[in-house]
Amino acid sequence: MATYDLVVIGTGPGGYVCAVRAAQLGMKVAVVEKNATLGGTCLNVGCMPSKALLHASEMFEEAGHSFAKMGVSVSAPKLDLPAMMNFKQQGIDGNVKGVEFLMKKNKIDVLKGAGKILGTGKVEVSADGKSQVIETKSIVIATGSDIARLKGIEIDETRIVSSTGALSLDKVPGKLLIVGAGVIGLELGSVWHRLGAEVVVVEFLDRILPGMDGEIAKQFQRILEKQGFAFKLGAKVTGVDTSGKTLKATIEPAAGGAAETLEADVVLVCIGRVPYTEGLGLKEAGVALDNRGRVQIDPHFATSVKGVYAIGDVVAGPMLAHKAEDEGVAVAEIIAGQAGHVNYDVIPGVVYTTPEVSSVGKTEEELKQAGVAYTVGKFPFTANGRSKVNQTTDGFVKILADAKTDRVLGVHIIGREAGEMIHEACVLMEFGGSAEDLARTCHAHPTRSEAVKEAALAVGKRAIHM
Repeated sequence: MATYDLVVIGTGPGGYVCAVRAAQLGMKVAVVEKNATLGGTCLNVGCMPSKALLHASEMFEEAGHSFAKMGVSVSAPKLDLPAMMNFKQQGIDGNVKGVEFLMKKNKIDVLKGAGKILGTGKVEVSADGKSQVIETKSIVIATGSDIARLKGIEIDETRIVSSTGALSLDKVPGKLLIVGAGVIGLELGSVWHRLGAEVVVVEFLDRILPGMDGEIAKQFQRILEKQGFAFKLGAKVTGVDTSGKTLKATIEPAAGGAAETLEADVVLVCIGRVPYTEGLGLKEAGVALDNRGRVQIDPHFATSVKGVYAIGDVVAGPMLAHKAEDEGVAVAEIIAGQAGHVNYDVIPGVVYTTPEVSSVGKTEEELKQAGVAYTVGKFPFTANGRSKVNQTTDGFVKILADAKTDRVLGVHIIGREAGEMIHEACVLMEFGGSAEDLARTCHAHPTRSEAVKEAALAVGKRAIHM
């Protein structure tokens, strides 16, 4: 029987990073993966392939609409969808091979099969009708999440698709109906809209991007509408008739009222994700779950069973790859007897559309609800030199600081490259920095990041360029 210091079940960003950190700390480590490739949802059917298609579709749109005004004359671009999908696959393959290399480099054993916890110190790995039992001092559950499903609407990944199917459509749908105005729906909607689809988004709430700062979400909705998106907010899809050549979706007001029918070639269901614990044997092993099906953990990632830990999408908190990675490092260090820690107040979030949306820390709504006195500094990209010359002036930077101490509590950006710009705010907030600290930090000119400095100056009502 093989014995290890640590067995990690799942090789997504949380699992493989946890394994690498544990190996660095001198542990003998194995990872268990039921899929053919390593990397989990993120690398195979999530974050990475969607970014490839977002980039490719953005280039297609730029060539068709923006090159001419910059003095670059090209004939109208033609879409070669199979070649674009091949571009996406090359990216996936490169990243997956990278994870395989990290396993070899760090002498981590890869056990192919489905993992099942038999209790403290024992994991069963099953594949092709055969199974083996592995002994280990510690176990980390890093099995991630699965798509959330709508009752009565069956996903076939051809006409009614999840995010997985939406990344591999064989033709551009004439009409794409998206159920859910969260990050994934808006990103995938952007891809297919740029490639020629007519996009309608149905959202149960009366706003898009639930959980993001309200002012940012409103402006973002206006920008997407200008691009050609249509939104039906405060509405729900109650059924999809698949009998005809086109799909017929029944839509009702969330508050109740008369239904309407919308036709679509493809319906994309994007209503969130749920923890994936199927086949892990958690109930039999005595691992406690909460009322939302997430694995319950203490502040040190320990479950109710001794020696069993859990991280990532399968536990509470934002379902983000980088949150899982940080938890993977922290739990490996805790198992090694060190002081692993994750600061959940400084976890950035990004929507990779054009323009991008990024945020870290508290929203205005959260600060109001908590009764925290705060000051706001805002700066528009229309007043930023680099954005002006590039003619990419949509959006603004918003900084929320404590009214008494000036400590930065939240930063929200909508604009080109917002996802890259958020990290100086993350570093500042990790060190408990103030808006004044940010305002007095020299920023290179001309950059979009100067808008962050100006927003920090605006907290003290002294922005220079506005």
